[in-house]
Amino acid sequence: MRLIAILAFLAAGWIAWTSWGPGLRLPVPAPPTLPVPVPPPTVPVPLPKPPRITLPKPAPQITSPVERILIEKAARRMTIFQRDGNPRVMTIALGFAPAGDKVRQGDGKTPEGIFKVDRLNDQSKFHLSLGLNYPRPQDRKRAKAAGVDPGGDIMIHGQPNQVPEGYRVKGDWTAGCIAVTNAEVAEIFAHAKIGTEVEIRP
Repeated sequence: MRLIAILAFLAAGWIAWTSWGPGLRLPVPAPPTLPVPVPPPTVPVPLPKPPRITLPKPAPQITSPVERILIEKAARRMTIFQRDGNPRVMTIALGFAPAGDKVRQGDGKTPEGIFKVDRLNDQSKFHLSLGLNYPRPQDRKRAKAAGVDPGGDIMIHGQPNQVPEGYRVKGDWTAGCIAVTNAEVAEIFAHAKIGTEVEIRP
């Protein structure tokens, strides 16, 4: 009887296993829910303001000795630096073919470089004039190598004497000089001296 009971128990276990064992699935625990990281709030960082650059206001007139003259051909601008006060700025006319450096007589170009005022002429045919020391030795040497005449008589001057007072010739009309109004050249003439530096940039 005991053997029969053991066999009956084993048989019942086998039946239970074959019925439920292969299909039995234990619950799988869900993975833990991790918190989503939240970035910290962005705080705008103010950018430093660039320093304010204030350019000196051009002077309405020259009232003290002229120390230096800067001519910027492309801008058609002449800036006169005086000993006291802000610079004086004037609009200029150039040679009739102003682009590039002067090479030879008659090319209509205004020379470029650093020059000196070497003469003052109150009997000029262009109201008043301040002559520049062009051609310099390097200008003569370059012209000689090219077999040409370097030209000369480059000046800062006013309007032609034959035009009415107050009239300004339009455009670039000189033979290579730098022209301003008669009133403006009178200011320069009264305050510049022989030896004043004149820089002419492209």
